[in-house]
Amino acid sequence: MSNSPICDFVKSYRKNKLRFHMPGHKGGGRLERDDITEIDGADVLYSPSGIILKSQENASKIFGSKKTFYSTEGSSLSIRATIWLVNAYAKSVGKKNKILAARNVHSSFISACALSDVNPVWVYGKNASGFITCALDLVKLRTTLDEEAPVALYITSPDYLGYRSDIATISKICHDRGVLLIVDNAHGAYLKFTGEKAHPLDLGADICIDSAHKTLPCLTGCAYLHFANIVPDFFIDNATFALSLFASTSPSYLLLESLDKFNANALRFKKKLLRTQKRVDCLKDKLKNHGYTLVGDEPLKISIATKNYGYYGYEIANILKANKVYVEFYDKDFVTLMVSPGNTLQSLCKLEKILLDINKKPPISLLSPQIVQAEKVLDIRKACFSRFTEVPVDVAEGRILASLAVTCPPAVAVLACGERITKEAVEALQYYSVKTVKIVDESI
Repeated sequence: MSNSPICDFVKSYRKNKLRFHMPGHKGGGRLERDDITEIDGADVLYSPSGIILKSQENASKIFGSKKTFYSTEGSSLSIRATIWLVNAYAKSVGKKNKILAARNVHSSFISACALSDVNPVWVYGKNASGFITCALDLVKLRTTLDEEAPVALYITSPDYLGYRSDIATISKICHDRGVLLIVDNAHGAYLKFTGEKAHPLDLGADICIDSAHKTLPCLTGCAYLHFANIVPDFFIDNATFALSLFASTSPSYLLLESLDKFNANALRFKKKLLRTQKRVDCLKDKLKNHGYTLVGDEPLKISIATKNYGYYGYEIANILKANKVYVEFYDKDFVTLMVSPGNTLQSLCKLEKILLDINKKPPISLLSPQIVQAEKVLDIRKACFSRFTEVPVDVAEGRILASLAVTCPPAVAVLACGERITKEAVEALQYYSVKTVKIVDESI
């Protein structure tokens, strides 16, 4: 069988077939002709035995996993399935379903905890860590792992600003204590192809969640759930069930084809990526020499701490937008640009010219809020499924958060469901332009 069995099947199916099955468009357009459903021969995503199974095996070989599973509903689905699996695994081996998690998790982790009734123990970063990043104190991490004895540690690396954790060291700390390491690597699938040992699976992670569409040439919604060779078989045996619990029974074959197509083109992608990486390194050097402050250490992400240059992040983003350059993320403090081999040399040169033409101004002294360590009042699940009311942020102090208040991107929560809203939290929410929050209705 070829390196792209799903694509081969769909290409063959295009020809002279009478479609008396879903979808309703019957293949009557250029895009629609490849959009099929789980007909005979097309396999079944959550019970694969044919072309999908073979395609996932191809992906597993590329990423060096024990087993890789596809998601056509983004990393969020993989995260929900992972938390369910860890919860079920803990019960199967007689452990508490306790998960330690770095506080800068994506909101989908918190919603996954609500769905699977898991209450994480939060691990906060070193002082001066904001909401988006969470630089772990490894000495404190060892102590917390010893005290809490969790079944797993969950971290985000790289984060939205491009900071990467020391996964090799963290994985050893975890494994010395019999703790699984889960890495939300949604922004780092391409790290497998940088020519160095940089992907979480290569650095000791047990479970790794990759978003294919964020950094690989795949359609939006494509993602992976990887399991390392050392992971207990329980996870492999139950992964498809866990994914199916939270997923649609009608996966997009356009997305499956996109994942499948990448397998056949992975080597070509790597060659292009290495050329792009050199260009980005050069651009970063020019920006730093010009006075810009760059943060993070991710190869293909450019994150600028704009206040040091005299601008709010949204001001730089607006200048770029006026020149038809659109960034990944901006707020008052940062502008983040994500580069891939899909960006041409010409586009990088244009970006360089625009940024270097912006005149530096005196730094802005306004400090960004720091992470809030709030009081937990209710379990995440109970708060999330409680009766709630929506109120303006400025009158929410002292109340209990029911539903997450996040901006997307980066979808990192100021507070978790069930936590008391403090004065500091109110100020942080206002800083990030959140107008209202849903709070637990305590009148009943």
